[in-house]
Amino acid sequence: MIWSKRWFQFIILFILAFIWGSSFILIKIGLKSFSSEQTAAIRMLLASLVLLPFAIKNLKLLKRKDLKSLLIAGFIGSFIPAFLFTKAQTRIDSAVAGMLNSLTPVFALIVGLVLHHMRTKWSQVLGILLGLVGAIGLITGGSNVHFGSINTYALFIVLATLFYGISVNEIKANLTHLKGMQITSLSFMFISPVAFIYLLTTSFDTVTIDPQWPLHLLAIASLGIIGTAFAMLLMNSLIRYSSAVFASSVTYIIPIFAILWGIVDGEQITLHHFGNMAIILLGVYLINRK
Repeated sequence: MIWSKRWFQFIILFILAFIWGSSFILIKIGLKSFSSEQTAAIRMLLASLVLLPFAIKNLKLLKRKDLKSLLIAGFIGSFIPAFLFTKAQTRIDSAVAGMLNSLTPVFALIVGLVLHHMRTKWSQVLGILLGLVGAIGLITGGSNVHFGSINTYALFIVLATLFYGISVNEIKANLTHLKGMQITSLSFMFISPVAFIYLLTTSFDTVTIDPQWPLHLLAIASLGIIGTAFAMLLMNSLIRYSSAVFASSVTYIIPIFAILWGIVDGEQITLHHFGNMAIILLGVYLINRK
């Protein structure tokens, strides 16, 4: 099968990097009219609705033993991180969010070691430490909300990357008997009612104040349909045929696209950001080096 070919896996990796690298700027656009909670809820709801026909088709494959893993993939791997990222981007730049997202492979390895008893080498331990040093450098370099010198909103992204690490390991350990579409559609099936009910509790009174709100909604729709539903389908398929750490390595490349979009949008990127991102990427390289 073509999914088992290494060259094809790298192509998927770059496609995912472009999609998710662009998602940070789409979040930023959506936040111009919608609250962070509304942006995340609409994103998840639209992704779930797009996948619903496939979920209904695959419902016969749903087994009790897979329920826990599917709930983890849906809520820990997508739903909660969506809220964490949008909340973080109310106070930090989209490019910095993309850089911090590079911590995902670090947490994928840590979770694999702690919960799934993966083997490790000293170079991987060094990689973990370097990744954390780079992340701390980015977090303490923020200039908006501080307790001391810490940009606390950046910690939301660190928590999201930990959740990603938990999710990819859970999928690799317990759901590889299912195809990518089956994992994605069934896990998102549980998200849709929660996202819809939560959205009803929010107020849209201030949304239409900005005359460009339909454009901002279109950005969120693109984020949900392409950046979530389609991207998670590719990601879950990649996890199935490669490894949790390799699949999470997409975050090596995401910062490149996130930074490019940030520069286009006028965000200020400094040598401090590049230096700490380089430390993170060096750590991720050591983690994945054979």
